[in-house]
Amino acid sequence: MQSPFSETFQNKSKLISRRMFIFSAAKIVIFISIISRLFYLQISENIKYRSLSDKNRFREWKLVPQRGVIEDFFGNKIADNTQTFQLHMIPEDVPNIEELFFRLSRIIEFSDGKRKNLIKRINKRKRWEPIIVSDNLSWEEFSKLNLFLHEMQGVKPVVALARKYSEDGSSSHILGYVSDTSVKDLETNELIREVNVPGLKVGKNGLEKLLNNKIIGTPGIQRFEVNAYGKRIKELELVKGESGENFRTTIDQEIQEYASSLIKGKSGSVCVMDIYTGDIVSIVSSPTFDANKFVHGISQADWEVLIKDKKKPLMNKSIAGLYPPGSTIKPIVALSALENDVVSPKKIIECKGSIELYGQKYHCWKDKGHGFMNLRSAIKQSCDIYFYETARKLGVDRLSITAKKFGLGEKVLDSFDEEKSGVVPNTKWKLKNIGRGWVLGETLITGIGQGYFQSTPLQLCLMTAQLANGGYKIKPRILENSLEIQNVVDAWRKEFALRNSKLENINEESIQNFESSGLQKLFRNQENIKFVLDALYGATNEPMGTSYRSRHIKKQYMYAGKTGTSQIRTITQEERELKLKNKDLPYEKRDHALFTAFAPYKNPRYAISIVIEHGGTGSSGAAPIAKKLIKKILDRHELRKRYQLDLFQEI
Repeated sequence: MQSPFSETFQNKSKLISRRMFIFSAAKIVIFISIISRLFYLQISENIKYRSLSDKNRFREWKLVPQRGVIEDFFGNKIADNTQTFQLHMIPEDVPNIEELFFRLSRIIEFSDGKRKNLIKRINKRKRWEPIIVSDNLSWEEFSKLNLFLHEMQGVKPVVALARKYSEDGSSSHILGYVSDTSVKDLETNELIREVNVPGLKVGKNGLEKLLNNKIIGTPGIQRFEVNAYGKRIKELELVKGESGENFRTTIDQEIQEYASSLIKGKSGSVCVMDIYTGDIVSIVSSPTFDANKFVHGISQADWEVLIKDKKKPLMNKSIAGLYPPGSTIKPIVALSALENDVVSPKKIIECKGSIELYGQKYHCWKDKGHGFMNLRSAIKQSCDIYFYETARKLGVDRLSITAKKFGLGEKVLDSFDEEKSGVVPNTKWKLKNIGRGWVLGETLITGIGQGYFQSTPLQLCLMTAQLANGGYKIKPRILENSLEIQNVVDAWRKEFALRNSKLENINEESIQNFESSGLQKLFRNQENIKFVLDALYGATNEPMGTSYRSRHIKKQYMYAGKTGTSQIRTITQEERELKLKNKDLPYEKRDHALFTAFAPYKNPRYAISIVIEHGGTGSSGAAPIAKKLIKKILDRHELRKRYQLDLFQEI
């Protein structure tokens, strides 16, 4: 019989054995688990952790792409890139943001507002994404940063490129400007989203916006190794980005600057166009602005000055300014009346200074009247009474058809967001937009370019160009295109061969042949065009002509033009009796001064339009500017021809 002691010992031995077995099994399981985990980490997760390790060891900076250059007609850079100094930061690599900002404030301009803005940006972005602390450092600041860089982690001074424009601002409106990408830019433009990097600038208006997708370029990448503290050890790779495409415009920057100087201090526009190619030689809006201020972010103070200026320096008045054309529309009224057989060149009307219609008096600009006028003398002396009567017989609907043919009432550049179409009124337009029927008195004032009539300076320039080229449709263009210009050249060469380079030699047979060349005519009878152009010659070069005082005596500079005065208010009878002049009125109540012209008169090549806001009469406020400008344009014509295919025999 087994003793109690022996039984107890056996039980304990069994318990110990069981426990040892369980312990050993647990050890085996743990060992297998560890081995499995190690296998998983070293084999299965190798790629993942190698990537994380590399992320800690390697950094990359995305480099802002080099924006393409915009040139004038002669290859002069009017939107270029210049060297700038920036400071970039990767928040993840900065041990103490506030301490870093304190150190930076002792080296560079670092206001409290800038500090708060940076913190907001950091909180909105992933911490490993680079942020630009400053994108316009001075050389002194840049040098100091490099000197003390060893004391600061996570920052890097960078040499980059920034947009540079002419400081005179003569081309600011047509070029536009660049600035930081906005949420709207990223939402509406897929390409900008793809190439977006810290510091990327995009066009906000003008050509900079129009050409964004071609001119923006592709970013480069700089890869380098860092130590445990995030400091750069060595550069590993530099992947260069691609520069954006360069573009050449039709603008002559020298004429652009000269035109800008002629209207400096005034509010208005100057446009110059090649009447055969549609090339915009100059397009100036005044007052202008310095586009360079937008590149690195315009200050609040500068922005306030621009938006509060009543002369609207940010508006491109050449394509967005809307003005009653005034008497500059009279050649179109005359042409429409001739084309519709409602008036003959010999038609005589007596101007007594005013006429009365249904109890309403309509005045001529000349109080005592012009006396007996035929159509040519009415154009030459800009007789309102003659054109009241002509418009009454013609009717506003037929007038509007002719005006629209010549480019009024529509966008003529198409692709500029800021361009306005203007208004060519007619009976349907008024009913649709105002909800009332047309009245006869409105036809009369439309006939002298007042009332609802609204046009841009560029439209007036195009209108004049198409009259000057003999009445053929052209398309304004501001970008050079060799294929496009060749097609235009071929068409015009056919026509010039037919009429032997002389406007007077056009006949019906040549017109029919011309139609087959691909150019569209805007007239029915060529004699009507010739008549209007001759009348415009009289307006500038004959006594009693409204721009006679601004004529050129030398034959090579002789031109033909039409003055215009746009009333921006209704003149009261009291004012008429007081015979108040524009200079006696407050600035904002003075008439706009307009002038359209083509030059030289014999075998013309260029058309111009000038609008001076509140400048008084066209004869005194705009025509003298045209005289100076035309000389400059024609002096540079030969130089321009050397850069361009000849369209016709030498003028």
